[in-house]
Amino acid sequence: MAVLRRALAGEVAVVLPRDRGGELRVVDPASYDPAGTGREHPALVLFTSGSTGAPKAVALSAAALTASARATERFLAGPGRWYLTLPDNHIAGVQVLLRSILAGTEPVVAQGRFTAEAFAADVGRMTVRAEDAAGSEESGARRSPAARTPLYTSLVPTQLVRIMADPRAQAAARAFDAILLGGSAISPALLTAAQAAGLRIVRTYGMSETCGGCVYDGHPFDEVAVTIEDGRVALAGPVVADGYLRVEDSDHGLRLIALPDSGTGFGHTATGARSFLTSDLGRLDAGVLEILGRADDVIITGGENVSPHAVENALLALLEPHGIAEVLVTSVPDPEWGEALIALLSPAGVGASAAEQLTEQVRDLAAGTLPRHALPRHVYAVDSLPVRSIGKPDRAAARRLAGELLGPN
Repeated sequence: MAVLRRALAGEVAVVLPRDRGGELRVVDPASYDPAGTGREHPALVLFTSGSTGAPKAVALSAAALTASARATERFLAGPGRWYLTLPDNHIAGVQVLLRSILAGTEPVVAQGRFTAEAFAADVGRMTVRAEDAAGSEESGARRSPAARTPLYTSLVPTQLVRIMADPRAQAAARAFDAILLGGSAISPALLTAAQAAGLRIVRTYGMSETCGGCVYDGHPFDEVAVTIEDGRVALAGPVVADGYLRVEDSDHGLRLIALPDSGTGFGHTATGARSFLTSDLGRLDAGVLEILGRADDVIITGGENVSPHAVENALLALLEPHGIAEVLVTSVPDPEWGEALIALLSPAGVGASAAEQLTEQVRDLAAGTLPRHALPRHVYAVDSLPVRSIGKPDRAAARRLAGELLGPN
């Protein structure tokens, strides 16, 4: 927390580790080379968690990080106290810490691997401490500032699935004034169940290049502009990163070198606002953003373009009533089709044998919903889907797993 405060004050640049549990590095601003870009030294450098490509070093300014945190406060119920369950080397996790710094509150940090039991216990202690603080300040009818402090957390859908399966964790989650949910798509059934249980879910959309979420429940922050360019989502505003960096490590420490915008998706709008063209496909309906999938995830099979995201949503809607919690669609090389679609199913509430039997029925179940070319050619039930540390699908690992399950052709 102390070093992040220094970063926000412009005293140092903080480079987060690529992997959870790695070493955080503090860099003197003198070790930053703008390389002719004219950019100031970053406050924070983190590595993207791309599901298929190599991680990129993103340069985030103190101004952008502050703009993001303040916009979150305005969208929610003001500054609050946060519970951190996500890796602090990812933007969603570190933003919990930065929001806490700017709010002047102390976050509660989960220890170890996420479980529903630990979540319930942590939240229980968190709410008790808040009540104790309120009671110690005032015993009269007027509520103290501590009692009015909202409680927030940020989760990924996989964590929410576990919470919803545990009555105690579900009850604990109702203590939060808002639960930011992002990282990957949430199934409509899971969202409906969580909201029906009294959880105040806020669906977020954003990325490392925008200081995390900048579109909440389809609505962009006040100072963020969303446009669609050739089907892809473009974001602009004060939360957009300065760009990418090259990070060089030597015996003398780290050196940060700014990379030009050309070919990166970064740029400026006609009014001079910083902008970023994402690889996400989307559409706007009366100003509300809907994400349709990834432009770079498109699978070409038999000459037809298929969005894995669209197939996953269709299959999940069909299979959730049969006890399937998650679906991941990938592909493997195929001599006839170029790429053959593979669906990986993660069961919840059904046994392994029942899940295996269900895999044989998937094509028939989906035949009336999906076009023939979008039907998976092979379906496998797995204990858990490959995910990265932030909970997003690991599509590269899924492709490898599908190849192993299919075996030699």
